[in-house]
Amino acid sequence: MQYNLIKKTEFDKVRNHNSNWAARMKLFADMCRYNTLVAVKKAGSGHLGSSLSAMDIVTYLYLNELNVLEVGLDSPDRDIYFSSKGHDVPGLYSLFYALGIIPEEKLLMLRRLHGLDGHPEVRQPGIEASTGSLGMGISKAKGMAWAKTYNNNKGNVYVLTGDGEFQEGQIWESLQATAHQKVNNVTAIMDHNKYQTDMLVADVNNIEDVVKKVSAFGWYVVRINGHDFNELRKTFDALKKVTDKPKMIIADTIKGRGVSFMEKPLTETFQGKTLYKWHSGAPDDESYVKGLNELTESINKLADEIGLERINIPENKAEGKVVTKLDKEFVTDAYGEALVELAKTNKKFVVLDGDLSADCKLRNFERTYPDRFIENGIAEQDMVSMAGGLARMGLIPIVNTFASFLAARANEQIYNNAGERTKIIYTCHFAGMIPAGPGKSHQSVRDISLFGALPNVTIIQPCNAQETKWATDYCINVAEENCVLRLVIGPSPERIQLPNDYKFKVGVGAALTEGTDAILFGYGPVMLHEALVAADYLKKIGFELKVVNMPWLNKIDSEWLKEIVKNQKRIFVLEDHSAIGGLGDRILNALVKIREISGLEFTNLGLTEYPECGTPLEVLEYHQLDGKSLAQRISGIKDIETAEAVKQKYTADAPQ
Repeated sequence: MQYNLIKKTEFDKVRNHNSNWAARMKLFADMCRYNTLVAVKKAGSGHLGSSLSAMDIVTYLYLNELNVLEVGLDSPDRDIYFSSKGHDVPGLYSLFYALGIIPEEKLLMLRRLHGLDGHPEVRQPGIEASTGSLGMGISKAKGMAWAKTYNNNKGNVYVLTGDGEFQEGQIWESLQATAHQKVNNVTAIMDHNKYQTDMLVADVNNIEDVVKKVSAFGWYVVRINGHDFNELRKTFDALKKVTDKPKMIIADTIKGRGVSFMEKPLTETFQGKTLYKWHSGAPDDESYVKGLNELTESINKLADEIGLERINIPENKAEGKVVTKLDKEFVTDAYGEALVELAKTNKKFVVLDGDLSADCKLRNFERTYPDRFIENGIAEQDMVSMAGGLARMGLIPIVNTFASFLAARANEQIYNNAGERTKIIYTCHFAGMIPAGPGKSHQSVRDISLFGALPNVTIIQPCNAQETKWATDYCINVAEENCVLRLVIGPSPERIQLPNDYKFKVGVGAALTEGTDAILFGYGPVMLHEALVAADYLKKIGFELKVVNMPWLNKIDSEWLKEIVKNQKRIFVLEDHSAIGGLGDRILNALVKIREISGLEFTNLGLTEYPECGTPLEVLEYHQLDGKSLAQRISGIKDIETAEAVKQKYTADAPQ
């Protein structure tokens, strides 16, 4: 596979050419689109659709509106631009490369360790705000703009939002407050491409008529074609005369702009709704080559149109591999199957989703039981409080979204619900560090502590498909209090084998290996895989490690614990979470209570810093939580033999 970018020198040729301005802007943007496609393909994941739809807007801003290239990235008088939605950052990185802000090798390290994060992070020069969880951007832009006025600094603040993002309540809080506080040096731009994830915004949670709504909050609002450079220039020139209000541009765009088949939804429909394919993920080889060829044709045509010598477009080849479904286990698939099966006999539960039905494997339930499925869109607080109302009326709501967004954004609402002593199930998808490609905004490593502070909540993380089905059944049909299900997204590195006599019982885990040199408690398919790899390493040097699956993250049976640690002197807990507030703290507390801590060495192996971005193995190795590093940390021996075969457990079909 070849990954070659259009060189910066070619972009310089376009910038310096004296010709049709609008055509030159479009040429520059399409060249950035080309490099975006290459970078996302090499990364193995990313968000192409919104990167391509926003490309003309950010190209216009940086080449015509912002002063940042003239005054410098650190000047207090610089104009500030950032993306609130964050999904479009591969396109922004490509523009940064074209402008000389980042080097070529950095762009080709998208979603890699020490490369470029999958969502914006301020540690990268040029990135003004860390984003990823939606809805925060206008509030943050307001703070920056207010500070500029207070500090007597020049420059305006521009923030890009998504249209689906307007379902977040904070957006509307920020619109009202910005106008009321008269923070008028803010311009918000909506990338109005009509799609969120894989469905139309109008089908998920309709935001129209957005011009009237935003205007009612006291903003000056204009709606334009976000791909027309002449209209962009005319609009921004006109907005300079508006000094008494914050400004909002509703820029109508096309998701996947510049690549014909990415501009169109799939012909496939779901419940009568068209599905969009190119929101996230890397294109297959055929689509990659086809997309590059289309962009090459467009680039050559535009170069001819403005009388510029042909752009030197590099050769990029795909391997032509046939994509096959690998024999991997997905715990989320098991969860979706369990919901459909359990719904046959339990009519009390309903399923709520936060615009992630496909990722959370809810589509089959939605298809089978449409009257028991509620799509809330990107509005976690609203969804959780609605669940509270459903529970008060005697139903069992099952709330689904990514763990980071659910545990943190709706924490106060979860707390309120828990205080009402009703029963709600919170299914936290994308739990833990892996996949790490999206960056820390999506890596949920604090949710156990947030949920665990509540007295009437049971937190469970299953290790395989069967345990997932047991856990789902327990939460729906057995538990009398709130339950939290932590689920890893994507394929498990390997299928964790539980003992044949294992019974799913509150507070009780199961030994996966035997040994008396040390005992290690873990949970979930990723960390238990690493624990078992560590056990294999240690076995080679005669060190017997007892690995224990403990799915009950805040409920521990004291008698079982007493028995399983018997004859052990060294206890380790492996967290897919911060080292503070997870399973380790619960086990240590339980050991103290049963007075079994005397003479024991206790070590909690978890995150002590923000998680890094990269491939699964890169990130695990960086944080010394991969199997080899664990073996070294447990044994104190640094020269344990490397087994390259271990790395093959993380496959290409895993989300990066």
